[in-house]
Amino acid sequence: MEKLPLEIMPLEAKKRLDTGDAVLIDVRELSEFQLAKIEGAELIPMKTVPQQLQHLDGLADEKTLLVYCHHGVRSLNVVDWLRRQGVDNCQSIT
Repeated sequence: MEKLPLEIMPLEAKKRLDTGDAVLIDVRELSEFQLAKIEGAELIPMKTVPQQLQHLDGLADEKTLLVYCHHGVRSLNVVDWLRRQGVDNCQSIT
């Protein structure tokens, strides 16, 4: 299977979410999540991602993980780290 690009544009991400073959992962902090969130997103703050690796790997077995934050830096770092752990079915929303 060909590897997904590291990043995905927001409109493409919405299409993937609308078809149900992706799950939205918010890696911002709880305070940011409480201010503004995308309905249906699962909050997993960046610093807790290593503890959530097994959970995220299980989710990625079923659907593509679409990871986002505020500016796209944290989400890109998380996707890079997940891929180095063997979780390839993930992308950062630009």
